Amino acid sequence: MTIFRTENTWRRQQTLYLSSRRKKSFYRKWRTPCLIFCIMMAVVTGGWYVFPTLLSGPDISEPATKPVSLPTLKPPANLTLAQVREMIQDKDPVNTGRNVFLTDTPEGIVQVVTFLDVNLTGFLNARLDHLKTLTRGKPRQIAIVVMDGFQGHILAMAGFDLEDEHTNPCTRAMYPAASIFKIITAAAAMDALNYTPDTPLYFNGNKYTLYKRQLKEVKNKYTVKVSLEKAFAESINPVFGKLGQTYLGRETLSTYAHAFGFNQTPDTDLMFDTGLFSVKENAFHLAELGCGFNRDTLISPVFGAMMITPLLNKGHAVVPAVISHVMDADGNPIYRHTPAMSASAITPASAAALAGMMEKTVTHGTARKSFGTFSRDKVLSKLSIGGKTGSLSNREHTIKYDWFTGFAKEKNGSRAITFSVVVGHGEYIGTRAASHARALIKQYFLSRPRVD
Repeated sequence: MTIFRTENTWRRQQTLYLSSRRKKSFYRKWRTPCLIFCIMMAVVTGGWYVFPTLLSGPDISEPATKPVSLPTLKPPANLTLAQVREMIQDKDPVNTGRNVFLTDTPEGIVQVVTFLDVNLTGFLNARLDHLKTLTRGKPRQIAIVVMDGFQGHILAMAGFDLEDEHTNPCTRAMYPAASIFKIITAAAAMDALNYTPDTPLYFNGNKYTLYKRQLKEVKNKYTVKVSLEKAFAESINPVFGKLGQTYLGRETLSTYAHAFGFNQTPDTDLMFDTGLFSVKENAFHLAELGCGFNRDTLISPVFGAMMITPLLNKGHAVVPAVISHVMDADGNPIYRHTPAMSASAITPASAAALAGMMEKTVTHGTARKSFGTFSRDKVLSKLSIGGKTGSLSNREHTIKYDWFTGFAKEKNGSRAITFSVVVGHGEYIGTRAASHARALIKQYFLSRPRVD
């Protein structure tokens, strides 16, 4: 079909069309004779070349084609952690559907193999794609991080931010920690004050509010007595407010926040924000910090998953990492990850007690509705699951952040994961963070059967 240009006159269009027809006609008429003539010339020419060769024999003094020697560029024999970190700084592991990357270096191309679980990431991406189609209940932001609980391997990172599509929602400390900080306060109370999960505590008023009058040490007929475990599981603000302001104080809170990794930069291959913690010269601010009822303490979802690792490692935090190993062009390993642990954040006894309190949060506390009767689930019933919820709106009250961080480990196996989920709800509250956590736990342990 001939396409006419609109700026041509009709006479010009007709001339072009007829010319095109004549060219096609000429080609059809002489196509076969030309083809035969070309074949005959090829045979004659080939004969003149082959005939003398048959008489004199092949010339073996020098090969017809010389091999071309190209320089082989290889990276250094062993890469440092800093070199690896620099190498993948432009590779975004969020929502990726693969776990192997090819990267150009000044010395050549290398293959970077990560710990990312492709099946788990694909499952999470499918959930995110569904959320984006919602007209009511679509989150403004969501970030999900899954780690190996013992090794610190990043198994999955998924999420989106509708306000900034190019940001990594999993690595930035842009979310208020809310009641997730109660993990630090509870750990400090058991370590520094020798509290146990059964230690009795008291409060007045609503369990989810925090007023100055609720921080007074009064006991009357309206006073409620609870254990530390119940206060943690039900996220009772006045109890943790009094712990922060009256019993722990500025130095102890700051010490344990630092021990868990706040205000630090871990030496690892993944660039991420940890947590931001600071104390104002204000007694009530200590109460706000202790229960997490403030917008000054910020954490990233990666750090949220890291905060849980001391509970599974006798009090030691495990440093997150995304790269398993790096190989050169010949397949030789030039870097291999070595798991790293921080100094002890809490004692082993406190770590075990805190893990039990987080399990109580799932069975009898603020996460019980999302997990329901998981004890009857074929997959979840074989796991020990613990977590901590948290919720707080932003300063403009346009986004309500909903957290769930926790762990899941096999009762009769060696595998365990920690995870962190934060959802930034808009006008309508959609799927809660704990429900996303339940789904990812089941998917991970269902798709990866235990190997004895």
